[in-house]
Amino acid sequence: MSSSRKQVAVSSEKLEHPFKPIVFRDTEILILGSFPSIQSFEQHFYYGHPRNQFWKIMEVLTGYPTHNRDQKIWLLKEAKVGLWDMIASCQRDNSLDSSLKEEKPNDIEALLKKYPKIKKVCFTGKKAEALFKQYFSHLSVETCYLPSPSPAHAAMNFEEKIVAYRDTLGCEKGV
Repeated sequence: MSSSRKQVAVSSEKLEHPFKPIVFRDTEILILGSFPSIQSFEQHFYYGHPRNQFWKIMEVLTGYPTHNRDQKIWLLKEAKVGLWDMIASCQRDNSLDSSLKEEKPNDIEALLKKYPKIKKVCFTGKKAEALFKQYFSHLSVETCYLPSPSPAHAAMNFEEKIVAYRDTLGCEKGV
């Protein structure tokens, strides 16, 4: 394990969220995770774990390639989907949501005000959903739960996740 990875993995200090939200003027759906995994910190981008299925699911749904960061951002823009995480800072021992402690939320309310075309907020984990309900239940926006794309979420297979994402996001090839 590299020293930087070890520092991120077992930090007793507050970790700050390393990425800005990816949102465009015409974004209609905001997908919120909890907090970037250790691998996402190392890759400097959302859903960076090589076994995480998020980008594979989005590629199947839209037909757009996701081989690099630029293609992923382009896919999100074309699909009118934004990405961010619920947690602005926290402590953690590993990449599991269950290890997150002392969470401070991102200002989701301000983001929704800045991007008024966002009509739906979806969560890729129970932790993100619970934090949204805790801090932002007063907001008048449609919410929904997406199955976690994490390899740790084995309750659904890849094909079942694709169906759930398609039904929830309404993405079709060629958006």
